[in-house]
Amino acid sequence: MTEKITMRKVIYSMMVSLDGFIEGPNRELDWHIIDEELHRFVNDQQSEFDTYLYGRRLYEVMTYWETADKNPSSPEYELEFARIWKSMPKIVFSKTLEQIQENARLVRDNIVEEITKLKQQPGKNMDLGGPNIASTFVQLGLIDEYRLFIQPVVLGSGTSFFPALDEKINLRLVETHTFGSGVVYLRYQSTDKGQEQLHHERYGDEQQAASS
Repeated sequence: MTEKITMRKVIYSMMVSLDGFIEGPNRELDWHIIDEELHRFVNDQQSEFDTYLYGRRLYEVMTYWETADKNPSSPEYELEFARIWKSMPKIVFSKTLEQIQENARLVRDNIVEEITKLKQQPGKNMDLGGPNIASTFVQLGLIDEYRLFIQPVVLGSGTSFFPALDEKINLRLVETHTFGSGVVYLRYQSTDKGQEQLHHERYGDEQQAASS
């Protein structure tokens, strides 16, 4: 009997306001509630991944974790995440970024080709973050699962979790979790056709440039 091969998935996960924004109008993130309970939940999820996918801006924000494990005043759950983040291979999609840290690789174009190749390789799922690059991934039909941490706040404006779309995305709710802080976790899987097929129907063989 031939063993079934499961393709790696791209998972898009972010903190989101109740009205669907991942940052405020001035890119502020001070509305996030990330307490020990939520932090440990996120830490535990990292065992599902073996690659982080970032755009330039979020990658630059996340490099905070490069040295966070050296802060003796940090709680253990933050130190744990810092160790996870440092050891995780990262792919950064950007045309403008000039320098990256260790354990990271820069990709400047051909997003679909890169992700298709990665999905076919053995390994765990890939965690996608960053509004600009995620917008490109959503529009290209490259995301297999959406994970939203709904924060109990309404921002009114800012950067949306989802970009404007020409077609709807059909989803299936597969997991929920409510935290003591009032944050609600929602996990959705895409029920649409294969992502590479969707891309070729929309764009043909045209290669998509990386987000800056």
